[in-house]
Amino acid sequence: MGVGLHRPGQLPALALKHDLTIVDCPPRHDELQRAILTVADMVVLPCGPSAFDAWALAESIDLVNKARKLRPELKAFVVITRKIARTAIGAGAREALADCGMPVLRTELGYRVTYQEAPASGQGPTNYEPSSPAAKEVRALVTELDKEIKRGS
Repeated sequence: MGVGLHRPGQLPALALKHDLTIVDCPPRHDELQRAILTVADMVVLPCGPSAFDAWALAESIDLVNKARKLRPELKAFVVITRKIARTAIGAGAREALADCGMPVLRTELGYRVTYQEAPASGQGPTNYEPSSPAAKEVRALVTELDKEIKRGS
């Protein structure tokens, strides 16, 4: 579904067919993001580890906050992505996001080759390299999000 391809009612109809619907949309596509926020129960905003990434996240956070005025039950979280271990930027990632106004998930996704290689093979990290650090991070993220979903039920 590209930014111009969604039709009125398409997202709700799709979501009704499933217990859980995940929509991955590109940042800074207001029209598509707005459509998704009208039906989403939870939003997870990825953010790189630098202060610049945190600043770039501001537009998406603004959209989520506007959606929450209409749908106060909308849950929203930030997940740190592309974190490089044992670097000053990686160590300061949480601090850079401290004032973003949304909870930052405990799970962090590192900057790993598996995240680039897996889609090229038509797989996700958990199938591509099931015992890799990337696969472990993805499973931890799913577990954490599942707990948040259940908390809201």
